[in-house]
Amino acid sequence: MKKLLFVFCVAAISAAGAADSYDPMKPGEAGPRKVLDFVLHDANRQRDLPVRVYLPKSPEPAPVVLFSHGLGGSSKGYSYLGTHWSGRGYVVVAIQHPGSDESVWRGSSNPAASMKQAAHGKNFMLRVQDIPAVIDQLALWNREPGHPLINRLDLEMIGMAGHSFGAVTTQGVSGETLGWVGTKFTDSRIQAALCLSPSAPRLGKASKAFGSVKIPWMLMTGTNDIGLIGGQRLASRLAVFPALPPGGKYELVLNGADHMAFSDSPIPRSASNPNHHKAIEALSTAFWDAYLKGDKTAKAWLDGEGAGTVLTAADAFQKK
Repeated sequence: MKKLLFVFCVAAISAAGAADSYDPMKPGEAGPRKVLDFVLHDANRQRDLPVRVYLPKSPEPAPVVLFSHGLGGSSKGYSYLGTHWSGRGYVVVAIQHPGSDESVWRGSSNPAASMKQAAHGKNFMLRVQDIPAVIDQLALWNREPGHPLINRLDLEMIGMAGHSFGAVTTQGVSGETLGWVGTKFTDSRIQAALCLSPSAPRLGKASKAFGSVKIPWMLMTGTNDIGLIGGQRLASRLAVFPALPPGGKYELVLNGADHMAFSDSPIPRSASNPNHHKAIEALSTAFWDAYLKGDKTAKAWLDGEGAGTVLTAADAFQKK
């Protein structure tokens, strides 16, 4: 296991002092926040997409973070991230993908087999088309008189995040070149991406898949992050970062974290560690603050010694 790696920020003493005072775990605002559920209808595909929206308290337009769940999940999962990010001033939109959501296993006599059958290219294609459909609808709701989201969204600053199948979805819409399809599904409206349990393509070279990614990416995995469906191994997770071009690229490897450590699923985690969620929340928040809000103190914290305040010595963090 590689040692914990920090890239120290070379900056003025005043900037270093500001970074020292930055705290990604501190709520950005006090008071209750709203959680709203909608069903978005994509008329072009006759497809209904449930979405859960976590609204910050402030009525001012806020940057938007989209979240794509893993296989068998729903818009109601990963609430620890939606709650924390919205508390930091982001509108978080958790998207549910019919065909690879909880409907796959609910009521099934063999949930594992049903999940395995749903992990196919058709559902991937549906997912990467769901993302622009959601962004388009958010733009309409942001202008619709009387809608709860009117004037609440800063759609010039959109982040994309996802776990497992959701990470594959995130990769697909934020810069990955998909050789087996022969095209890209990149949505230029996405400004930064967070991939929880990323994976390199099974066919072709990782350098070709990820070598032309233009926006900031943060990758998070764990030393025990083995795919429950599909058989992805740690080597596939770790193959993504070296293939990315430099500039705003980060990788976190949590010691002992397995595949479910990134979710809030009731499925038992083999190496449950309460610090894992803290580390995920802190580093992801600093990433959003740096690249969606342009917060220089967040970037100095992220590029400097900040990660060391939330990670253990056995965790690994690097940037380029």
